[in-house]
Amino acid sequence: GHGVVPGTVCSVEGVLDMGYVMAREQVTSTLQVQNTSSLTLPFCTQLDSLSPTRDRDRQNIPAFLSPSVQRTEIVGTQNYSGLSVFSVFPTEGEIEAGKSQEFVVTFSPDHESLYYSDRLRVLLFGKQTAHEILLKGAAREHPMFVEGGVPLDVPVESLAVTSSLASHEALRADCLCLEPQEPVRSLLLLLEYVDGGGPAEPARAELRVGAVDTPLLPATKAVQFSLDSLPELERAGIALEEPRGALDRGQERSVRVSWAPPAELQVSDPPLVTALLTLTGDITERYRVLLMARVVSA
Repeated sequence: GHGVVPGTVCSVEGVLDMGYVMAREQVTSTLQVQNTSSLTLPFCTQLDSLSPTRDRDRQNIPAFLSPSVQRTEIVGTQNYSGLSVFSVFPTEGEIEAGKSQEFVVTFSPDHESLYYSDRLRVLLFGKQTAHEILLKGAAREHPMFVEGGVPLDVPVESLAVTSSLASHEALRADCLCLEPQEPVRSLLLLLEYVDGGGPAEPARAELRVGAVDTPLLPATKAVQFSLDSLPELERAGIALEEPRGALDRGQERSVRVSWAPPAELQVSDPPLVTALLTLTGDITERYRVLLMARVVSA
């Protein structure tokens, strides 16, 4: 007889990021697994969120009580409806020798969250793990988003769910008032200038602003953005590249920030400047951007 080692190659390794989608809409992505061996391989797929031992595995210290470096949770936010956030088709079958199998992954969030995640496993012969792929996605109630900086929140939702009446009143308030009183959330940009005793490159960071690709928005100039407090930033030695602009549906743009310490800088008192990022689409949202600059030794 001949011993044969089953071999497969997957078109996606590591992470499959589904990006941003409007809540209660869905988006699909595909991946392929190729059978590189000389025998037919039976396969099945599993999602960690559907694991029969998930409830038992969750009887641990909550993630928000653990340091970020110790957080190992793979399954993130789940739908309020109880339906799976991520689904994959087909769930089982066979891949003939030298052939490929296409898998369709569907992302269907039913409420706003930035922390949807799951893990997809492709098993051979019902037990041998051939591939592990982390599935990620985010959902927004409004067709615009901001990313970047150091996370200031925790990737765990409260167990409290607002009532439909409260959600309806909040939606009416958003529609009636284009400028909310408080920023949606805060973002921290850390600018670290490496001092090696000689000329050095300026410290750099960036924010990513985007418009969700949805038919609910007009195709042109769906979102406008601007970053204020420019005089204060200039006094602190912080420079911005493209602090304002307009985005079409499905577009993204980076707001790049750089900092070189001025000669009169007191190392013991690093600058901390606050700026206001305004996004205007179907509503107006504001983000408080905290820019912290400091000098570190090489």
